[in-house]
Amino acid sequence: MHTASERRPRLPEQPIDRLIGPLERFMHVEAAAGIVLLACTAIALVLANSPLSATYLHFWETEVGFHLGSVRVSHTLHHWINDGLMALFFFVVGLEVKRELVLGELRDPQRAALPIVAAIGGMLAPATIYLAFQAGTPAQRGWGIPMATDIAFVVGCMAVLGSRIPHGLRIMILTLAIADDIGTILVIALGYSTGIHLVPLLVGAFDLVLVVMLAYVGIRSFGIYTLVGLLVWFAFQESGVHATIAGVILGLLTPARPHLTRASFARFLEHAAERRPPSDGATDAGDRSASVRMLRQAARETVSPLEYLESTLHPWVGFVIMPVFALANAGVTLHFASFTEPVAVAVAAGLLIGKPLGIVLFSWIAVRVGLAHLPAGVGWTALVGGGILAGIGFTMALFVAGLALDGTALEAAKVGILAGSAVSAALGLAVLVRVLPASAGRSTARS
Repeated sequence: MHTASERRPRLPEQPIDRLIGPLERFMHVEAAAGIVLLACTAIALVLANSPLSATYLHFWETEVGFHLGSVRVSHTLHHWINDGLMALFFFVVGLEVKRELVLGELRDPQRAALPIVAAIGGMLAPATIYLAFQAGTPAQRGWGIPMATDIAFVVGCMAVLGSRIPHGLRIMILTLAIADDIGTILVIALGYSTGIHLVPLLVGAFDLVLVVMLAYVGIRSFGIYTLVGLLVWFAFQESGVHATIAGVILGLLTPARPHLTRASFARFLEHAAERRPPSDGATDAGDRSASVRMLRQAARETVSPLEYLESTLHPWVGFVIMPVFALANAGVTLHFASFTEPVAVAVAAGLLIGKPLGIVLFSWIAVRVGLAHLPAGVGWTALVGGGILAGIGFTMALFVAGLALDGTALEAAKVGILAGSAVSAALGLAVLVRVLPASAGRSTARS
């Protein structure tokens, strides 16, 4: 008996396919992006604590820019990564949020209630704990650092446990992380945007309206949208609203429904089959080319822009942008005293204690008042383990730290992020291994 993959027709294999095939398979492994991110973090830490430390740190301060007539744009490499490349990261975050709102768990208020409430608790409790340590100090501006969850690392940890993870817990934690991202985006927009300039902001708003109008009249050229998106990014960059917010908004504006249904595409295929060239090959080349172009466009229209962009950009974000961000931001000089710095302690406590405390407490309240119920096969101890895993705040936490703090406070915050995330990962895995049965992830966890 043939499997579905064996029955699926394949294109003729080329020599290059044998080279890139293993890489493609690796990039589709669920934990692969987390592995690459972890490796780049380790490289950054080694370089920052080696004799090459000064060279490593100076490299990211290299000025990169361009001249266009009288216009001069020049920023450090670090700035281009954090405000440029990360805008694409946040664009993909916007796509993921849109998908969840339209097609995923967040579209159903009853199913979304628990992860949304848990995400709110998982943001308020870490911020409160941080402020308890840092209120009244110059570093209190860093209250947003321990609020975010790093999806890549959490997915990687759950992949390590494999079938132990109940399907309900996996879906809840991932949905919680998406809701968490929404909250973090609002925190960045409202808490870390300064010196708002009205004219560039209005230009950016006009460009966003233009995106909506282009979609309404049926423009489907990704080149045109890329150009307008760059204008939106530049306008937000100059307005004082953090440029990554432009990426999020553009992601949310991306259509989530395909233009052509599968039934309509099937009619295209039937039409093409009826016009097959005769066996002697006597057919008009122009007709063949036109048919190929029509089929290619029709096939493309069966996939929504959101699905197409997410699948296309996700490998670039997971295997290029986030690793480069880690290389540029995770390098920090480590000393034993670094871990006892007040800012480091506040951040680590927010991630390690605040995250699970807020998630479990708010979930318990939501279940107690009848607003939500625990997913099938998930007990409270399993939820505690998932809440501890949510304390891995690496990428978003580093990003917010760069917006909120500088100097020695920023270095201490990075130490706290690394320590809190590492302990959260280890402790969360240990708890889940202890409370989840090894046989199958859909079995009920011990309560």
